[in-house]
Amino acid sequence: MIIVLIGYMGSGKSSIGRRLSKKTDYDLVDLDDFIEEKENASVKEIFETKGEIYFRKKEEEYLQKLLKNDKNIILSLGGGTPCFGNNMQHIVNAKNATSIYLKASIKKLAEKLILKKAKRPLIAHIETKEELEEFIGKHLFERSPYYSKAEYQILTDNKTKEEIVEEIITLL
Repeated sequence: MIIVLIGYMGSGKSSIGRRLSKKTDYDLVDLDDFIEEKENASVKEIFETKGEIYFRKKEEEYLQKLLKNDKNIILSLGGGTPCFGNNMQHIVNAKNATSIYLKASIKKLAEKLILKKAKRPLIAHIETKEELEEFIGKHLFERSPYYSKAEYQILTDNKTKEEIVEEIITLL
């Protein structure tokens, strides 16, 4: 089985994925890390040298490859991955995959991301929490039609990472 974690940046895909991996003994595969390994370059370098279109094509190619995997894995996607190409359709149509949208409120996402914005190129330029909330709100409005196609949605606000992991395990 492949457990596909989707959601906006800061929603906990990586940290929940790590904990879920330990609980289930499934390997954790971060799609961005997988791409970096295969392309021998960081995502940032790929964007800078080959452009976003190249990156998005490779992202879809590697996503399809991973979804055909017959191993038990937890696949953590980048926040934008479901919104490009036919990625969400590939996820929904994969026979052995279960998709889970880790859904957090704009306010909670902004609280988390404001502390880490220097490490997030997409939001590094944003000065205030109010501007960040507006940015996240706009993005979520655009992305929610894709995210909402996930098989399951888990509201993450006011839950510990362990509670979220247990909720995922219960769903499976």
